[in-house]
Amino acid sequence: MANEGNKLWLDDEYKAVDLLKGEQYDPEFVKINPMKSVPALNDGDALIADSLAIALYLEDKYPQNPLLPQDSKKKALNIQIASIVGSSIQPLYNLVLVKYIEEKLGSEEQISWTISVIDRGFTALEKLLRNCSGKYATGDEIQQADAFLAPQIYSVISRVHMDMSKYPILAGLNEAYNEIPAFQAALPENQPDAPSV
Repeated sequence: MANEGNKLWLDDEYKAVDLLKGEQYDPEFVKINPMKSVPALNDGDALIADSLAIALYLEDKYPQNPLLPQDSKKKALNIQIASIVGSSIQPLYNLVLVKYIEEKLGSEEQISWTISVIDRGFTALEKLLRNCSGKYATGDEIQQADAFLAPQIYSVISRVHMDMSKYPILAGLNEAYNEIPAFQAALPENQPDAPSV
């Protein structure tokens, strides 16, 4: 385990699942995650396959350095932000869905759909975050909201190439996240299975 600031970063064993090659449909992986998606966490006898469920499990299992604040309002805000990312943005422009939309309606409709989904979610996040102050989403410490926002913002910038000027709070958070070594280490291109450029 490593400690960065006052947060606990756990060592893990990374096992790649190549979504572009359809490895999520392999019968062995389906035993791990019947939804045929990532992520999945195997922690001894616990097998959890959902980002928010994994985050809450880790919060309970490793309470010494929580990612959820004690303050009820801030805790609810962190969970709300994680939920918006995990259920109202990311799954609505995941690979399976955008491929389906492109096949049925064409690439212009797929791009339009993706941008509308992200805009709706990012606009809501901007409103939720406008009264927060601090270096990160809900304060000066990395919390659960940041763990969900960092990869989502990164994906929107690198994969969708959206202009972030309409979302100044999220753009500022992205700059802060870019300074955190653990977040940089988690970027897709820094994973052992990343394609060489």
